[in-house]
Amino acid sequence: MLPLRLAAQAVPTVSAAMLPSSAPTTSAPTVPTVAPADTLTVPASLAPVAAAPDSDRKVGLATLTGRSGKLRAHFLSAVRWTMELPILRRFLGDTAGRRPGVYPVSDTPAGPQSAFITMLPFTVKSGGRVGDYHVGFWPAERRAPRAESYENPDGFIEVTPDNEDTQVSEHFRLRDFLTHDQEDVWPKYLVLREDLVDKLELIIDDLRDHGHRVDRLVVMSGFRTPQYNAQGVGRRGGRARDSRHQFGDAADIFVDNGNGQMADLNGDGRVDSRDSRVLLEAVDRVEAAHPELVGGAGIYRGTRAHGPFLHVDCRGEPARWTVTTGERLGRRRGHARAQRSS
Repeated sequence: MLPLRLAAQAVPTVSAAMLPSSAPTTSAPTVPTVAPADTLTVPASLAPVAAAPDSDRKVGLATLTGRSGKLRAHFLSAVRWTMELPILRRFLGDTAGRRPGVYPVSDTPAGPQSAFITMLPFTVKSGGRVGDYHVGFWPAERRAPRAESYENPDGFIEVTPDNEDTQVSEHFRLRDFLTHDQEDVWPKYLVLREDLVDKLELIIDDLRDHGHRVDRLVVMSGFRTPQYNAQGVGRRGGRARDSRHQFGDAADIFVDNGNGQMADLNGDGRVDSRDSRVLLEAVDRVEAAHPELVGGAGIYRGTRAHGPFLHVDCRGEPARWTVTTGERLGRRRGHARAQRSS
């Protein structure tokens, strides 16, 4: 068993107005410290959190590294903090459960540095905003959700210039999933599910296992605030009103092997939706191996605005579709148009 120690890090401050009424409003939370005897013991292979220093019983969590073995962050909402992680309160303190922040776990022989990221509760949202950041309104704020997976998110990850490069997995950082707007507004707020990040890592592994070169899996569009998503709803914009992007479990992706565009994954000398189909085949295999990650996958053909890509999500039920209009086929060498978010 290996000791897992929490590294102290300054906690970002939050205005009193943004905190729940029950939360303390002291201006300077105590930085968590860990006494030498207070360690979380973890197996060297999987590194799950143990329920207590003197017990091997695990709390109700998947391993910190996920199914892929490549997760580097665990997100703590108020619900998860209360129900799943009583042992972590001993190490992070009660304040950490109420204030957003990134709490690194120091390097151990079990693997690279990881982090616990505490979120602001959804209730801090006021008038379509979180602080100065415009988010709009989720579908369930206006009408009954169509299913449990369409209920309001648990909370928001606060992203700042200081923490946007935090690794959430081996190949992805917080900033990879941010909405593409309000560039000068900080902090920004992000909804992101670990299952999505884990699924993307599994897709990379599957592609490589099947002989495909993957230098980088690009998240073309990750989280979308409802107000941003609404700008593209309808036939012209192509976005769904209840888009899974609003719930932090969807991403539009393509493989970039060095030239800023979808790679020629099927080796036919062209870049088109048939390369997106290679991605879809990887998604099918990942979902077959991990049915708990089942979700939607849609092939989008290239247009004047963007090249071909694949939408993937973890909605909890299978869905497949193809957007067929407007594809511009191109030879790989002459097809140097950069991808842009849809």
